[in-house]
Amino acid sequence: MKKFIGLGFGLLAVAALAGCGSTTAKSNADKDLNVTIVGNPATANPAISGDSNSSSMISQTAEGLYTLDKNGKVAAGVATKVVKPTKNGTVYTFKIKKNAKWQNGDPVTAQDFVTSFDWQVNPKSKSQVANKLKFVKNYDDVQAGKKPASALGVKALNKSTLQMTLSKPQPWLGDILATAAYPMKTDLFEKYGSKYGTSADKTMSEGAYKLVGWSGSSDNWSYVKNDQYWNAKNVKIKKVNVQVVKDPGTSSSLFKSGKVQETVLSGQYIKQNADNPELKETLGSSMRFLEFNDKKTVTHNTKVRQAFSYVVNRQTLTKNVLQDGSAAAKSLIPYGDGNDPTTGKDFSKDVGNLLSYNPKQATTLWNQAKKELGIKKANLELLTADTDEQKHVAQYLQQQAQKYMPGLTITIKSMPLAQQIAKGASGDYDIDLDGWTTDWRDPSDFLQMADGKSSVNFTKWDNAHFSNLMKQIDDTSKYTTQQRWDMLKEADTYVTKQAGLVPLYQQAKAHLVSKSVGGLKYTMMSDAQYKYAYWK
Repeated sequence: MKKFIGLGFGLLAVAALAGCGSTTAKSNADKDLNVTIVGNPATANPAISGDSNSSSMISQTAEGLYTLDKNGKVAAGVATKVVKPTKNGTVYTFKIKKNAKWQNGDPVTAQDFVTSFDWQVNPKSKSQVANKLKFVKNYDDVQAGKKPASALGVKALNKSTLQMTLSKPQPWLGDILATAAYPMKTDLFEKYGSKYGTSADKTMSEGAYKLVGWSGSSDNWSYVKNDQYWNAKNVKIKKVNVQVVKDPGTSSSLFKSGKVQETVLSGQYIKQNADNPELKETLGSSMRFLEFNDKKTVTHNTKVRQAFSYVVNRQTLTKNVLQDGSAAAKSLIPYGDGNDPTTGKDFSKDVGNLLSYNPKQATTLWNQAKKELGIKKANLELLTADTDEQKHVAQYLQQQAQKYMPGLTITIKSMPLAQQIAKGASGDYDIDLDGWTTDWRDPSDFLQMADGKSSVNFTKWDNAHFSNLMKQIDDTSKYTTQQRWDMLKEADTYVTKQAGLVPLYQQAKAHLVSKSVGGLKYTMMSDAQYKYAYWK
């Protein structure tokens, strides 16, 4: 899962980058691929990466035990094969490929995975994605500081054999190992510590591409083919130039002029390209929602949160404001995130529409909340990322809230995604226009965002009933798949009605891809991998 997934994953590039202007003189096979990305990555450290831009960058330069094949299916990556667990689904033993190497030629070892996973769970790392490994043995004790990180159930049996021991079965572990669990080079981490991944010079790649020219705050960088990659012979494009382009109008212009071959679109530009055969649209695994700081007096009030939910006309928001194919939320769980184990029915359809537009009810709840709080007016700040999409959504929310919640003033504060994440994590906000993108098809990944026991619950909403439900949902050894499914539905219904989070929309992904480029495929769960790209 990646935080603040709603901002898009597509990576991009521009002719302004070094070498772009000379591609016409190169042979077709040697041409650079020029792409764009919607924001600056916060880190290249896979153990702590929690934002979509970082995850996009890391996914191009790193490879886990598993990877995604050309069709987005889990396949063997650094591991020799996709393994079957033993001991009732709790022990996984992986063999690492003999020809798996880091970019400097050193072999990828089992210890490199141990180093990464231990740091991810170590509370000192302050990783926002630690709980991806919460089913690993001793996770809770390590996170709580009761046991050292070395006690985590991940061991290097020898240089090429890694063993993971879980506390209980985790059917979706393969998805995580393919998309969100990567090694760190042990000796480099020992050298740089928490500075690992702060720039291209302080990280190392063992995936298809090396990271080149990223300073930690760069607006452009490159992915250069890693000749040491175990499957380098099948990587066709030698260099991918990337540039941060936040404005979709600029992205569209760069694509039309032929300066980039892949870019992300949003808003009106998707509508303008509706008949363009180079437009690729996919409903993504990202849900956008509002987080309310439960430690602040006004936003702690349940009726305030519920009033905000009622002022949002989600159909108007998606069709008239976003205009990008995004779907109105019906609950906290996006469409396509799971199927009933008995009937096969999609989770969101099974739960039904729990959200409605009712401004009259919003006004009533807001007036009741003011009486409870002993106030007549309130000033709240709405935190957003500084993208075109998020600014437009924030303006719509501001307008609706101030119209139907008398006495309320909303101030919008937009900033780069990394800064937004930092403020959200520190609790320095009133309302946060946030999001989450899942790495696996299971509703629990979104529900944990409201669990008081979860490290990614930035709201600090701590509801005993909901947390108890989540505890039962996580007990995969006690409850059957169907029992767990029914509890997931109960949890989704409860958190949505209580407005622990206020769901807004399931984000669509829209990319323009040049007709001269093949191999770039997008699925609900994954963006394109450049290692599969080729010039036609």
